[in-house]
Formats: sequence, structure tokens, C-alpha cells
Amino acid sequence: MGFHLPEIVRAKQILQRSSAGYRTASITMDVPKGYVAVYVGENQRKRFVIPISYLNQPSFQDLLSQAEEEFGYDHPMGALTLPCSENVFFDVISSLKRS
Repeated sequence: MGFHLPEIVRAKQILQRSSAGYRTASITMDVPKGYVAVYVGENQRKRFVIPISYLNQPSFQDLLSQAEEEFGYDHPMGALTLPCSENVFFDVISSLKRS
């Protein structure tokens, strides 16, 4: 399993731009090293903490592309926001846990 540098760089850019100016000690302290917080939901958004390793997976890259198309780099929650239902998010995460 190889990592593709352009995908990692792109994911990192999305994360850096989406959280710029919104980092506070209380927000960053509750996300363990090696994980990232994401907001999921179409109307009411919930926060989830996932392993960074998921960001390079093709199924998660699709969610990142949707986020980029919908929000660009100006996420309304001040962090990475995925514009999908929780069910879709859970399906993607479940498949990543199985692999």
C-alpha cells in the first residue's frame, strides 16, 4: 500500500486552510496526535475524530472532493466539514475499518 504524495498534500492543504484562524487550545487539545476532527451532516452537523490515515483512502478522498466542491476552503464550521449524511460517513468509515 503506497501513499500518493499529491493526495496527502491536497488533504493537508484542505485541513490547514479550513482550520486557519479557528484553532484554540480547547479545540486542538481534544484531538489526539494522528487524528483529525471532522464535522458531518447535511443540516445539523456532528463532530467526529478519525485517524489521519483515512485521508489518503480513495473513498475518503471522494468525501474531501465533495467538501471542496461545496465549501471550497471556507468551511462554515471552521474545520473540515463533510457535506454528506451521517449514514454515508458511517458506511465509508466502516469500510475503511474492515480493510
